[in-house]
Amino acid sequence: MRSLAITLLVSTPLLAVAQAPPPSPAELRVEQNLCAASAPLSDSSPQRWNGWGPTVTNTRFQPAEAGGLTVADVPRLRLKWAYGLPREQQPRGQPAVIGGRMFVGSQAGAVYALDAKTGCTIWQFFPRAGLRSATSVGPHRFADGRNGYAVYFVDAQGHAYAVDADSGEQIWMTRVEDHPMVRGTGAVTLYDGTVFVPMTGISEAMGGANPEYECCTFRGSMTALDAATGAVKWKTYTIPESKRRGTSSAGKPLYGPAGVGIWNAPTVDAARGVIYSGTGPAYAGDDPPTTDAVIAFDMKTGEIVWTNQFTKDTWLMGCDGNAATNPNCPKSNGPDLDFSASPILTKSSAGRDVIVIPQKSGMVYALDPAERGKTLWSYRAGPGSPVGGVWGSAVEGDRMYVAVGGYRNEETGGIHAIDIDTGERIWYTPPQPLLCSPPGPACSQTQAAAVTAIPGAVFSGSADGGLRAYDARDGKIIWTFDANREFETINGVPARGASFSGPGPVVVGGMMYVLSGDAGFVGRPGNVLLAFAPE
Repeated sequence: MRSLAITLLVSTPLLAVAQAPPPSPAELRVEQNLCAASAPLSDSSPQRWNGWGPTVTNTRFQPAEAGGLTVADVPRLRLKWAYGLPREQQPRGQPAVIGGRMFVGSQAGAVYALDAKTGCTIWQFFPRAGLRSATSVGPHRFADGRNGYAVYFVDAQGHAYAVDADSGEQIWMTRVEDHPMVRGTGAVTLYDGTVFVPMTGISEAMGGANPEYECCTFRGSMTALDAATGAVKWKTYTIPESKRRGTSSAGKPLYGPAGVGIWNAPTVDAARGVIYSGTGPAYAGDDPPTTDAVIAFDMKTGEIVWTNQFTKDTWLMGCDGNAATNPNCPKSNGPDLDFSASPILTKSSAGRDVIVIPQKSGMVYALDPAERGKTLWSYRAGPGSPVGGVWGSAVEGDRMYVAVGGYRNEETGGIHAIDIDTGERIWYTPPQPLLCSPPGPACSQTQAAAVTAIPGAVFSGSADGGLRAYDARDGKIIWTFDANREFETINGVPARGASFSGPGPVVVGGMMYVLSGDAGFVGRPGNVLLAFAPE
């Protein structure tokens, strides 16, 4: 049944691009500006950004000791070097930087280890599929008895990896999910010898465009792997097993429930022994109670401890206005309001733990982890949109910084500062004049890219190709960089900047790194990694 589904889906316009042959390792290999030598990786310095976060609480706040940048430095930021990602069109593999070394993945199908200061290439690794997420780095004891470090990540087809951080040699690989419509989108989280791997299946949601598809069987999941061996410790699905639920008017079997994928990197709550993640819509079945929800998983067993659902949501792409002729379509399609951003675990001014998270609906929520995720407050940051979403917010102290994503509305863009205690607005800066042209879906003010904060400043990228820094006190713009151009690269690969979406800036060791060209569904593609430092 599943192999037939793939054959049918390949013929649809929605998947024609996705099914094109991937680039070969030879096409992805960088040949220029290779590092002459590299010392073994050391984790002795506090200057690091490890994983999505840069820590496992996913605040996306980088303190001064690790970031090495002050708000006074921000207006003096200048491009230091640019690195072209071969054959890339949507760079989403947010860099990790640790011990002076950077690890960055490409959706085209490669992982590159670079010298974080100079950008020379140390090694290159070619997984079975491309990366849509960040990597994490941690200590590893090798089979020969030596101690070193491994780089952990998941590719888009559901393979998780550990790779030697010094040589780029594969240590292990585990197939976390074998459904043909799997899509590894959220970054792994490494904690206490365990690699937590979220999984979604957006490819199956595209089956809504094809009435011949036997819809639907993919289930979102969270898997815990032993960091040393890659062995599965546990795997928990977000919904029950899919079962036959009838036959469509086209004579095809129908299955469900399906969907409820996890798009984001899990967040660790060490005190409670749980991890948190947000989910997306179902693809089939009767609105499971886990759609568009924040879920707490027991770190040791994978048991679902609690769920807070914000939207009942069953959605298939291609079903809007098409339900009468497509038997796969749900009775009411959507509203398609995933949580694409990771939950943030932080503290109130009184020292109480709080979870904050933005939703694609344009809403922002605060939850009480001590009360099974009880909602504390809600805040509307924007009108919301089924296209775009918000990939990440940032928290510094008692403030949360939320950019406004979404393409199908006229109120997209801008950034809010919200009081974590009360859910009230502190300041709001509206979207800025477009840096691209002509205006339209591909040239938009939407700010769906993940936000990053340092003491006194907040960074947010826009689909218009602008990366902007805001004063954390009042939201005034203190720095702007226009990425809409071609770049001369240090590795000789032709590169162009364009939209910012998905991954956000990484600040570490007195430098800032950011990928430009994540077009999302409707933006403008590019393929460049940019490195900035104060002049």
